[in-house]
Amino acid sequence: MKYRSKVTWIALALCLQLPVTVCVAQEIDQKELDVRVQQFLESHRYAWRDANVPLADGQVLYDLVVENGYTKALEIGTSTGHSAIWIAWALSKTGGKLITVEIHEGRYREALANFEEAGLSEFIDARLADAHELVPELEGPFDFVFIDADKDWYTNYLRAVLPKLEVGGCIAAHNVSGRGMRGMRGMSGFVDELESTPNLETEFLRSSRSGLSVSYKRSPS
Repeated sequence: MKYRSKVTWIALALCLQLPVTVCVAQEIDQKELDVRVQQFLESHRYAWRDANVPLADGQVLYDLVVENGYTKALEIGTSTGHSAIWIAWALSKTGGKLITVEIHEGRYREALANFEEAGLSEFIDARLADAHELVPELEGPFDFVFIDADKDWYTNYLRAVLPKLEVGGCIAAHNVSGRGMRGMRGMSGFVDELESTPNLETEFLRSSRSGLSVSYKRSPS
């Protein structure tokens, strides 16, 4: 995704007869948010537990959103919010918002506190709910989905969200590796589903030991 320079913002402001100071202030606000998020992530670098993603995978999620300009994101499995913070930080740059779902109330409450501390609450719609029930009910559409919840339900999540995913959109799933690669046991059925779905193009990343599948929707069906 390409970002407007300060000169472009000023030109846009003149065309729209808006105060230049407003546009420049928006850039300053983004810079301030970037600093706040970076400070939060650094101060919590070694504090993440409860099956949160490692830093390297968080960076991959951020890059996927920013580079593709995604704005309508869904996360299945918040835990205490590490991955959601990376995704929401990216969405703060694309003008988007994240819906994230967590079933465990303690983790959900901790995630809310982390979102507030990181300055990203306005970019996150956090739901305390059973994803088995909520995800099929969500209307969408989505252009980015991240799955990191109960592994034996990954295929069901995929089937629920794929019809709501825009063409060009992406579904990433954690703890997934390709064939012949070390990954979480019991995920072969999900890998089979990814590889047998004709309108998905899937790659498997090893940004960390966890493994990450990244699937792009190339056509409506």
